Amino acid sequence: MKTRNKVILGGLAAGTVAAGAAVGLGAAFAGRLLFEQIRQWRSQGWEPFSFSGEDLRGQTVLITGSSRGLGLAMAEEFARHGCKLVLCARDEQELSRARDQVSRHGGEVRTFACDVANQQEVETAIAGARREFGRIDVLVNNAGVISVGPILTQTIDDFKEAMDVMFWGTVYPTLAVLPEMVNRGTGRIVNITSIGGKVSVPHLVPYGCAKFAAVGFSEGLYAELKQYGVHVLTVVPGLMRTGSHLNAQFKGKHEKEYGWFALSGTNPLFSISVERAARQIVNATRRKQPELAVSWQAELLARAHGAAPELTLRALALVNQLLPDAEGASKQKKPGKESQSAVTRSPLTALGERAARRYNQTGETA
Repeated sequence: MKTRNKVILGGLAAGTVAAGAAVGLGAAFAGRLLFEQIRQWRSQGWEPFSFSGEDLRGQTVLITGSSRGLGLAMAEEFARHGCKLVLCARDEQELSRARDQVSRHGGEVRTFACDVANQQEVETAIAGARREFGRIDVLVNNAGVISVGPILTQTIDDFKEAMDVMFWGTVYPTLAVLPEMVNRGTGRIVNITSIGGKVSVPHLVPYGCAKFAAVGFSEGLYAELKQYGVHVLTVVPGLMRTGSHLNAQFKGKHEKEYGWFALSGTNPLFSISVERAARQIVNATRRKQPELAVSWQAELLARAHGAAPELTLRALALVNQLLPDAEGASKQKKPGKESQSAVTRSPLTALGERAARRYNQTGETA
């Protein structure tokens, strides 16, 4: 099979995993119609057996990993609701651009350079946020990293980095804000996990391990903290067009790995816009939902895995055969923007490239 065709097939196959990995169950089409209808109702302000949500105006929202991508989109959406924003990320220049972008929507914005894998830096940033705004009403744990490639190219360091950022990087901020929230008897914690924390996807094993841990932490928090008036929302996104494919790290056969990842993550058949995802997350925060699956594809895949785990795993094994193999693969990491090919420079990824420019993934001002 020609390389170009295999990359395209691999991307489409990986997207199919995110879209359900269970087309043989015969429910994909009906499920899509149902979830699209529910999402349309919610976007119009109608929520069956619930309400539109509490007013967040004037509340302080701290978001980790908020200098670009989904974190930046959520910051803009919270700003539209009249919130005061605290943006945290590692890169000060990215934070500066993000602050300017969020400030256009009104409200106060503060930034703190912070590596969520470092407990001391986390506590320093949260102390700074308290000095600026007095208290933190909503904590959004969003920071993440991703290393894409066959398991034979992944190292112990890849697993440690994933756990440090996406598990401990969720635990540290949470434990830092928890005492004040419990003492007040109010507060919200939003944990951005992943469908990869419900179903482990090939070539994303370190990422999946960390996200599974984050899901377990988040669900346990919800059960324990409800009695204290602290609400915990577990967000389970599917594929989103955030532009993050350019900054994700790739191992193995770099161009091929980047090819399937970029194609599946920017294709509108398998992914949703980051603006839409941000709106859903903020609305779920206002409504105090316990869990939100972002996209019907993520919801369907999680349900398929729960109902028929063996069938789902066999489907994933078949998909893996379409992805680049590990023979002669490199353990060196390269970012997506350095792993381009003719396929990924084509109009097939145009929506993803647009999102990258809009949400600070390229160093350009939106």
